[in-house]
Amino acid sequence: MADPITVLLVDDHSMVRLGLRAYFGTLDDIEVVGEAATGAEAVALARQHAPDVVLMDLIMPGLDGVQATQQVKKASPRTQVIVLTSYHEDEHIFPAIRAGALSYVLKDIDPDDLAEAIRRAHAGEAVLHPRVAARMVQELHGMRAASVNPFSELTERELDVLRHVAAGQSNKEIAASLVISEKTVKSHISNILGKLHLADRTQAAVFAWQSGIVRK
Repeated sequence: MADPITVLLVDDHSMVRLGLRAYFGTLDDIEVVGEAATGAEAVALARQHAPDVVLMDLIMPGLDGVQATQQVKKASPRTQVIVLTSYHEDEHIFPAIRAGALSYVLKDIDPDDLAEAIRRAHAGEAVLHPRVAARMVQELHGMRAASVNPFSELTERELDVLRHVAAGQSNKEIAASLVISEKTVKSHISNILGKLHLADRTQAAVFAWQSGIVRK
């Protein structure tokens, strides 16, 4: 039989640690090797035990979970960190992942699912709460969109129309300037908004100025 997966529990609430230890005590393949009530204790114990997995709370006095995660990964690079928290806001998710956490789950997770997350972390596989996974995907899509020239999909005529929109001209004025019908102007603006994922012409004008497509 393989050696059990060694786990370090990090949470400033003793009842949480007690409950986790009691549950893992019923499993043959997971062994709790230490408990920490603070981030500083977590780093010291990680250095001492080099556990396979750390279950890391985020909000703790002194050294918080993000800082502790970063230092745990430095002290024991082989250790995988699973964030176990009640918080799913961006200001908690992204710093924790950047600090080196492999997985991010919430405290309402089913105990059996948490045990499975530990097994998967030991195998190098990430587990993310659905809300967290959705935010990660949205962020990646946003990063990808930002890395591509947002105007590359616009035709030359659409770029011309956008410049006039950014200059504050009405559809009638744009039509006169470009010698096209107002209906055509409206069609071009609809296409521009769709391609740039904007809600209205005001957003389009602001976006054009900010992106440098028009200059003073």
